[in-house]
Amino acid sequence: MANTAIVTGASRGIGRSIARRLASDGLSVVVNNAGSVKDAEETVSEIKSAGGHAVAVAGDISQANDVTELFAKAAQAFGPIQVVVNSAGIMPLAPIAKSDIGSFDKVIAINLHGAFLVLAQAAQHVIDGGRIIALSSSVIAKSFPTYGAYIASKAGVEGLVHVLANELRGRNITVNAVAPGPVATDLFLKGKTQTQIEEFRKLNPLERLGQPDDIANVVSFLAGPDGGWINGQVLRANGGFA
Repeated sequence: MANTAIVTGASRGIGRSIARRLASDGLSVVVNNAGSVKDAEETVSEIKSAGGHAVAVAGDISQANDVTELFAKAAQAFGPIQVVVNSAGIMPLAPIAKSDIGSFDKVIAINLHGAFLVLAQAAQHVIDGGRIIALSSSVIAKSFPTYGAYIASKAGVEGLVHVLANELRGRNITVNAVAPGPVATDLFLKGKTQTQIEEFRKLNPLERLGQPDDIANVVSFLAGPDGGWINGQVLRANGGFA
């Protein structure tokens, strides 16, 4: 059986932890990133040092040609694709009243348009019995000020997941989303004061920020045999945040 996984946004943070975990589960991992080649190669090096198999494939998921090439290179490197995890995303924050349409369009282009492109390719290329997983966010339930563009993009991702699960009827492919609460990554911590971070930490009953491995563990469950009866769902991995 094929054992290839594609993880977008896998050069840092949650994506890197997901890539490492899937590799430890026995999957050959294609590490996608649109930014630092060095960061992607570090992820690959960590996986190989632990005895796993990985390659880095650069590409911007908001660009259709890049996504098509990503899937082609993944199949060329390791064979048929079993698991796809769309983890790439950005989170610039601004009030809606600011009307920063440039920032809004960029968030939608990467977080939603990009997710659509990745899910579309996954639907075409993942083998029967495979797994498709997209990253959403538990912040959808909170409606925090300045999160308008980000929440809009992630709400759209959840909609795509529900529809795609139905469209793949008969192929035994599960399609799910994982919605993290606040996780201690550079993406989340950037621009926040220590006071703000402490406030987020206390929002859930466990009174801590999530760690990237907390999310990777959930993805591993959904990607593995024990997650085979979970389909068309959003798993909110957030310590009780929402």
